[in-house]
Amino acid sequence: MTDKSKPSIAQRRSAARFAAIQALYQADVSQVAAGRVVQEYSEFRLDGLGQRDADEPNENLIDPDRGFFADLVQGVENRLDDIDDLINGALEKGWTVKRLESVLRSIMRAGTYELMMREDVPMRVVITEYVDAAHSFFDENEPRLVNAVLDRIGKSLRPLEANKD
Repeated sequence: MTDKSKPSIAQRRSAARFAAIQALYQADVSQVAAGRVVQEYSEFRLDGLGQRDADEPNENLIDPDRGFFADLVQGVENRLDDIDDLINGALEKGWTVKRLESVLRSIMRAGTYELMMREDVPMRVVITEYVDAAHSFFDENEPRLVNAVLDRIGKSLRPLEANKD
């Protein structure tokens, strides 16, 4: 990217969210601690996130906000039981977070953590970001589920903010 088109904070955070979803998926399926995954991503993956050929750098790639990325991944691990309880409470009866597909589970966990702990980010921004991420991996049903679950959680965690809409 040229200096004239330097990515905004919002763009860098979006890139961090996407990387966090991937890292949470990796931690979930491989049962590796979040700190180790954050270290691996920081050392080997974040610089070239999405880059196929190291010899031809893609100037359009956005460098993720590394602090935000680490907060999301480690925060999910640190608050996993609380996060899963909130998701379970927002899912339809008979469904649990453990029944969700791994990527979908990672998306919902990251979004729930952000709603819980990142009050500096508006509720609508959180929901929109994770619904958009869900569209990157899934068709219609999963993004709608992400929207419904995060909306329910957001309304319970941030009632004053939810009532503004």
